[in-house]
Amino acid sequence: MAVERMRLSNHIGRLCEELGVSRRTLEKWRRQIGVREPEPAPVERSETVQEQNQRLKRALAEKVLEVDFLQGALQHVEARRRQNIASGARASTPRSGE
Repeated sequence: MAVERMRLSNHIGRLCEELGVSRRTLEKWRRQIGVREPEPAPVERSETVQEQNQRLKRALAEKVLEVDFLQGALQHVEARRRQNIASGARASTPRSGE
């Protein structure tokens, strides 16, 4: 039963703690009864990782663009404030639409 639970488990460490045995013991039991770990299909897994990698790259590129835009906007606001302070005008920036 322990080996079957090991085969179905997502976290072997937690299973070992729950059963009170070491991972080495579970591996030994699995070898003794001749249960082999099913091998994942490499093509499906590679495609999934590649798709995830592309999605994360796109998300990172979008965030880089957002940061660049916000940095530019901040520099623009700071430059206007410096101009206003130097000219003696109000230190705050005008509201949108003014």
